[in-house]
Amino acid sequence: QVQLVESGGGLVQAGGSLRLSCAASGRTYAMGWFRQAPGKEREFVAAISWSGGITKYADSVKGRFTISRDNAKSTVYLQMNSLEPEDTAVYYCAARQTNVVITQAREYDYWGQGTQVTVSS
Repeated sequence: QVQLVESGGGLVQAGGSLRLSCAASGRTYAMGWFRQAPGKEREFVAAISWSGGITKYADSVKGRFTISRDNAKSTVYLQMNSLEPEDTAVYYCAARQTNVVITQAREYDYWGQGTQVTVSS
């Protein structure tokens, strides 16, 4: 069983930056970040393979967000720059039992509890 714990969320002004962390217990392979705003469905943000050699991003965050991982620390990061009010959401970390990097939430096996990110205008 894998447990995921996110941290790093908070309140930031538009144009600012935050770095989210996701600490994993147990072996993880491909991992991803998703987000869910009030009244909206959960949406894909970014994903990364075990080696970090393959990454995928939602079009809405390309060029602003960067996903990375440190396997020695069993931690995945999401560096978020040039934040916009539209980025306000609860951000969730997710892990798969395979190393295939995909964007569909239903294909992820483990989920964290989420961390709130609020961007003020």
